[in-house]
Amino acid sequence: MNGFMHTRLQDFLRDEEGVTAIEYGLIAALIAIAIIVGASLAGTNLNALFNRIGACLSNPSSAC
Repeated sequence: MNGFMHTRLQDFLRDEEGVTAIEYGLIAALIAIAIIVGASLAGTNLNALFNRIGACLSNPSSAC
């Protein structure tokens, strides 16, 4: 029985399937964070651009 438990313990320690799943989860989380940050920055810049275009359209005599 002792040899069997020792072999099972070694097999468990060598198993890397769970580690791979965790790595993929971390990569997916980092990609999601990058997308959220990029979209929020792009949204802020687009909002400022559209506000400037709207101001120029509402008052064409101003220097745009």
